[in-house]
Amino acid sequence: MTPEHIELVQTWLDMDPDPETREELERLVASGDAAAWQARFAGQLRFGTAGLRAPQGAGPMGMNRVVVRHVAHALGQYLLTVDGGVCEQGVVIGYDGRRNSDVFAQDTATVLQTLGFRVWMSRRVVPTPVLAYAVRALDAAAGVMVTASHNPPGDNGYKVYWRGGAQIVPPHDAGIQDAMQRFHPTRDLMSWPDLTAPVIPPEVIDRYVRDVLALRVRRTAPVRVVYSAMHGVGSPMVRRVLGEAGHRDLHVVQAQDTPDPAFPTVAFPNPEEPGALDLTLALGEAVGADVAVVNDPDADRLSVSLPHPEGGWRTLTGNQVGILLAEELLSRGLAGEAPALVATTIVSTSQLARVAEAHGASHQLTLTGFKWLAEAGMAFEADGGRMVLGFEEALGYSAGGVVRDKDGISAALLVVDMVAGLKAEGRTLWDELDRLARRDGLFVSRQVAQRFDGSDGQERMRALMAGLRQRTLERIGGQAVVETWDVQEGTRRSPRGTERLTLPRSDVLAWHLEGGGKVLARPSGTEPKLKLYFEARVSVPSGAPLSGSDAAALELLDAMEAQVRSLVGQ
Repeated sequence: MTPEHIELVQTWLDMDPDPETREELERLVASGDAAAWQARFAGQLRFGTAGLRAPQGAGPMGMNRVVVRHVAHALGQYLLTVDGGVCEQGVVIGYDGRRNSDVFAQDTATVLQTLGFRVWMSRRVVPTPVLAYAVRALDAAAGVMVTASHNPPGDNGYKVYWRGGAQIVPPHDAGIQDAMQRFHPTRDLMSWPDLTAPVIPPEVIDRYVRDVLALRVRRTAPVRVVYSAMHGVGSPMVRRVLGEAGHRDLHVVQAQDTPDPAFPTVAFPNPEEPGALDLTLALGEAVGADVAVVNDPDADRLSVSLPHPEGGWRTLTGNQVGILLAEELLSRGLAGEAPALVATTIVSTSQLARVAEAHGASHQLTLTGFKWLAEAGMAFEADGGRMVLGFEEALGYSAGGVVRDKDGISAALLVVDMVAGLKAEGRTLWDELDRLARRDGLFVSRQVAQRFDGSDGQERMRALMAGLRQRTLERIGGQAVVETWDVQEGTRRSPRGTERLTLPRSDVLAWHLEGGGKVLARPSGTEPKLKLYFEARVSVPSGAPLSGSDAAALELLDAMEAQVRSLVGQ
């Protein structure tokens, strides 16, 4: 180690209030594994799509108490530059059941209170959507949720909300990042003693439940439901909401019902991962349930599975659930007399535009990330309309503008209500999907990812995206490309010429096809992956069985994927 390296490590060790991470760093240095400890000092965590999220560990590249106190201090300093009344308006803080989430929340409360901010903090684990709701309900200046959502067990994260209860968007993310660079962590900051913050008022939670129940557009007989919290924090609130709605025939996956940071029954605590739903589906089969709903560990996402007419259980995609919810809420008048908006992200299904058209509603596309959907909804509501639904294909849904972020709790209630209502009519969600396919066309989607590991991974990914920009694709999967979007350049090219896109700039390429399908490519904001999204659409001939259209759509999807994989070297 050079003298500079020794000084850098020793400065960090002198600041770190956590004996566990101090010991980790001392052990790494003593081992002589220079690459391991240097990786922890290779830079600084930066705000991304979901704030901060990283493995827990020592150094500025990990989630630890030094980093958390540093970012809390930066958040406070930035808030003070935005509005002179922010200290009294305050900050709301919540946390999930991951290791150290409560510690990081307390550190945040201590720092902000020492800076003069009023603070409310949950006294126990809380779902992310409830925290987002509390920011708005308390008219706070900001909110912090300590969570890594559905990341691996060793991770943790730090999600920041702005006034109104939506995740931060530019320029606030850059402002907090700039403050982190201007105000470096100090021993004094790390030694501020813990302060006790007032608890989030119980009436805020009661209001959340009332507002969620007010979203209901059906009042029907209950059905048999299986639920899993995926070792997370959603169970108490889901039980309460479903119970107050009359859905008391509820069977929970007991092995996953309480928070456990080790996530012992799943390899990866994400409902989309293979095997994550095994216990849920087995219980659904055993009790003869009508539907199984599963939250991710912080309860902002929802997975839905059903018995299938051909036998066994199948899980709906996020696009399918989003379309079902949009049709349900629009057709049953959730917006009332107000203009209605449904919105989704550019990587999610194009079918939403057809659902909106069928009901005379407005439709909007945003960048990936629920913060952009929330921004669209708030702007629409400011003009007198109502955000009926925002959703993204990654199992995130927000109904009625109650929560300006993903809410797997309200979505669970609306799905269960829908299953119950259709059952009373002698139908299922599968029947409803078939009906919509005959009206709108059959949409089939798929996502694949190419990893770019190693120190040059980001550079190789940028080079690949640059190469794709240089290509002119006239056909994909045998279908003509009718529009090419380059969101980074802000252009939309078609035979009509080049037009400007209204979306904020982002490293995304999209090709829209003559049949209504599309292909998108974008680097992930949180992982070293290039994500590819494919959607095929085929019309369903009148009176023809859907099986033929389904086979045609899958064949088209395979052809699209094969062509694009060859372009990116897969």
